[in-house]
Amino acid sequence: MKPIYMDHAATTAVSEGALQEMLPYFSEEYGNPSAVYSYGQTGKNIVEKCRERVAKCIGAFKTEIYFTSCGTESDNWAIRSACRLRKDKGKHIISSEIEHNAVRRTLEQLEEDGYEVTYLKPNKDGQISVEQLEEAIREDTILITIMLANNVVGTVLNIKELAAAARKRRILFHTDAVQAVGHIPVNVHQLGVDLLSISGHKFNGPKGSGVLYCRIPLRLPAYLTGGGQEKEGRSGTENVPGIVGLTHALEENTKNLEENAKYLNEQADRMTKSILELPGVTQTGDKDSRLPGFCSFVVDGIQHSVLLVNEMNSRGVCISSGSACSASSQEASHVLLALGYDKQLAGCSVRVTLGMDNSPEDVDYATQMLKVSIEKIRSEQVSRAPRLEGRVTDIASENK
Repeated sequence: MKPIYMDHAATTAVSEGALQEMLPYFSEEYGNPSAVYSYGQTGKNIVEKCRERVAKCIGAFKTEIYFTSCGTESDNWAIRSACRLRKDKGKHIISSEIEHNAVRRTLEQLEEDGYEVTYLKPNKDGQISVEQLEEAIREDTILITIMLANNVVGTVLNIKELAAAARKRRILFHTDAVQAVGHIPVNVHQLGVDLLSISGHKFNGPKGSGVLYCRIPLRLPAYLTGGGQEKEGRSGTENVPGIVGLTHALEENTKNLEENAKYLNEQADRMTKSILELPGVTQTGDKDSRLPGFCSFVVDGIQHSVLLVNEMNSRGVCISSGSACSASSQEASHVLLALGYDKQLAGCSVRVTLGMDNSPEDVDYATQMLKVSIEKIRSEQVSRAPRLEGRVTDIASENK
């Protein structure tokens, strides 16, 4: 029996429509888009058409779209570009304590280079207030980078209001929208952001495809030097199949946002209501402003969430203990620690993210298996506790 996949926040399957549109560019129309002959120009033309199609999906202008390899690259390019564009103004950056590592690690490197970063602490739901942001802004603040939706607890942040506060002070604003685009309505001009990151594999596009939106009249400094592709900003032969697949998948998901969200929220609400019937289980994130199909909990009475993920895997259900980038780590989630959970609870987080390929029957089975798995692990840990305690006493006696 094929396992039931419920970790769509980590990655998604390439849609059939996206795959079919990609196929010709692997073997038939394989020319280098930089070439002047017909094989190359075919690739060049489709890349430019995709740029226009992507722009339409997120309310941007065609010239504001840059193709990248992934969300991580987009985050890096955006943050480092902002520092270069505003290098004469200062070296102060504002972010949040719940950012993805693609942002966090980049900021840590910049701190080593002499930049100063203020990390805003969110409330228990994962929200940052405009008042917090305004209090942190200084005369030498050059960039604010705060994510649109959190990848661990699913909270959708109030970026429109935060970006407006930055715009008043003429400070560049970047948002990591990797978890949001393709799942909730995103219009970059309405949000008022200057830079926004996208990753194709989060919404049924291929891995290795991404987008960086850059508001006119900003112009991105060169990030990868070489042949000058992507408007002299990112050199390297264009990944034409990846760009085509990302574009098709984004159009599909954008077209069906409302219908998909309704179904996913119905399924997620049913699962959450049932799981919360267990004692010691707490829902994490903002209950009212969250991504569709996103279920996230902390579970008391379990040593570590990896035990629960493994138990569910043995029962044919794939879920996560947090973001896929750190799912195998034994460390507590930095996001949950930032939300105020103690280290023990933060290390027992569970993330179930549903997709349109999950049937109601799948959801019901996974819900039942999650409840059974929690009770089983709790019971086993209780039964082992007296034996472990006795063994600790014996070891202590031997060491005297």
